[in-house]
Amino acid sequence: MECKVSWNGPSGMSFRAETGSGHMVSMDGAPEGGGHNLAPRPMEMVLLGTGGCTAYDVVLILKRGREAVKGCEVTLKAERADTDPKVFTKIHFHFTVRGKALKPAAVERAVTLSHDKYCSASIMLAKTAEITHSFEIIEESA
Repeated sequence: MECKVSWNGPSGMSFRAETGSGHMVSMDGAPEGGGHNLAPRPMEMVLLGTGGCTAYDVVLILKRGREAVKGCEVTLKAERADTDPKVFTKIHFHFTVRGKALKPAAVERAVTLSHDKYCSASIMLAKTAEITHSFEIIEESA
């Protein structure tokens, strides 16, 4: 895996990143740090990437288990250390899974497997952060 991050220049603290798979992403800093608040902060990207990683796992596990999953959202709420390096110290993941006749045990199993075995990002962040999770199921017809 590879990526390239380039500073956009002396007028601020924005960066453009190109992934090895050819996608572009912008990042920017907070105004108090010289940024212009035009894109997500780098640490927000870490958090949203972690959400994408675990949501991917949960959907894949449910689909492989032949569950009728129709939607999955995960809301992450994080706390960071007050001093540098301002690592994440707590992260709570709340999953909202939609589908038809989803079994709570299957959803719980998918969430647990993601956090304990498959989600590289959340497993890395668990080295500094207390990780917790919860879920809710929303019934959808056909």
